Amino acid sequence: MKQTTALRLGQQLSMTPALQQAIKLLQMSTLDLRQEIQDALESNLMLELEEDNPSASTDEIPAEPDLEASASSDDIPEELPVDADWSDVYDTAPSGSSNADNEASEEYRQASLHNPPSLAEHLQWQAAVHPFDETGLELAHHIIDAVNEDGYLEDWASLREECLAKPGVDEKRLLKTLRSVQNFDPPGIAARDLGECLSLQIKQLTEGDAHNSAARALALQILAANALPALANGPDATLARQLHTTVERLADALELIQSLNPRPGSPYSNTDFQYVVPEVFVRKERGRWRVSLNPDIAPRLRINSYYQSLVRRADRSEDQQTLKNHLQEARFFLNSLRSRNETLLRVAQSIVEEQRAFLEYGEEAMKPLILRDISERLGVHESTVSRATAHKYMHTPRGIFELKYFFSSQVGTVSGGSASSTAIQAMIKRLISGENPARPLSDSKLAKLLLEDEVKVARRTVAKYREAMGIPPSHERKQPA
Repeated sequence: MKQTTALRLGQQLSMTPALQQAIKLLQMSTLDLRQEIQDALESNLMLELEEDNPSASTDEIPAEPDLEASASSDDIPEELPVDADWSDVYDTAPSGSSNADNEASEEYRQASLHNPPSLAEHLQWQAAVHPFDETGLELAHHIIDAVNEDGYLEDWASLREECLAKPGVDEKRLLKTLRSVQNFDPPGIAARDLGECLSLQIKQLTEGDAHNSAARALALQILAANALPALANGPDATLARQLHTTVERLADALELIQSLNPRPGSPYSNTDFQYVVPEVFVRKERGRWRVSLNPDIAPRLRINSYYQSLVRRADRSEDQQTLKNHLQEARFFLNSLRSRNETLLRVAQSIVEEQRAFLEYGEEAMKPLILRDISERLGVHESTVSRATAHKYMHTPRGIFELKYFFSSQVGTVSGGSASSTAIQAMIKRLISGENPARPLSDSKLAKLLLEDEVKVARRTVAKYREAMGIPPSHERKQPA
């Protein structure tokens, strides 16, 4: 093959720092955005919060941007029509496997902070990375499913009987799998009673812990002898003689037991209230649905006019270079915020126009909608729509919904049209709510009733939607007449 040299013209998207920042801000939730703005205010002397006199600077963020306005094309694109992975966005970081691993770990940590896993998810993940064989993994899943919110096995007798009925499972195999699950984090998990829970935590203590081996051994002896109730009023000489120890050592063992967690699953219980701040408001005015951004989702920023006046183009000193860099970064940041608001508002407006029937009539009028529909409508890439709808909420007269709620797959109808899965679920819920409790509707009957409404779905699809809504099957819903 002969080698030749040729010229080829082409266009390629350059991931400039400004574009990287715009993509980063677009997919941030409200809480993340507020933290990002706070970090920018602390690190950039050119940025400041807008005060009572908004005319002091022209570089500011409008609370509700005009859809006709656009950011400067020299600083940042008007839209974000990019199909970039995280590796593309953050390719300016130093190369090397250690840096990549650190970035991945930091991303996972941030995801865990905002979306902490449940106890079951935490245990299932550990089971997936544990060297179980196929049977052992199945047994581990059964055990984990039986763990309650406090971390205990609710009904070991029934679980044991169910597991032993499986082919190839005997008592030895079951107990071996149980011990493996009990070694998972958090310590004391999957215990059958309080004594076993505390014993598991003591056994997982390392030699470097504050309590010595003698205290650990005595604490295990107390738990094995079911002598814990006798310590309700503190250590006494009688119990010390029964355990062949001294009152002082008994006090050390009691201190160790009191330091343990009797409810190991409690840290994973979602008991905190999760407040949602909507980024978009939808209201009906004069017969038309109007969309506006929440002005309280982020503080209004501007460039400090005093520091900006100190910038001299001809001066190339170190201080001047610092001021110029901060000024450029501040403008990039303000343009990124403006672009984020404009993109979010346009996406929300398009969603409302597509789902106007839902706002008027409810879930059964929800239209099937996918990311491609909005991206083609706005002329942007699907990834831009995905970022704009991630972790963001819309306040409507029917309640607060995540923007992703308005997207759903479609199911064909008898007339050749389509219906969204959300609408079908609403129809199933309506049919079940109006059924005769003595003769509840089966999945097959529900499929036939939906067919009468010109919605053709299989019985398995009905069962899948019913289970997704947490509705039990017909034989469990049946009530005596």
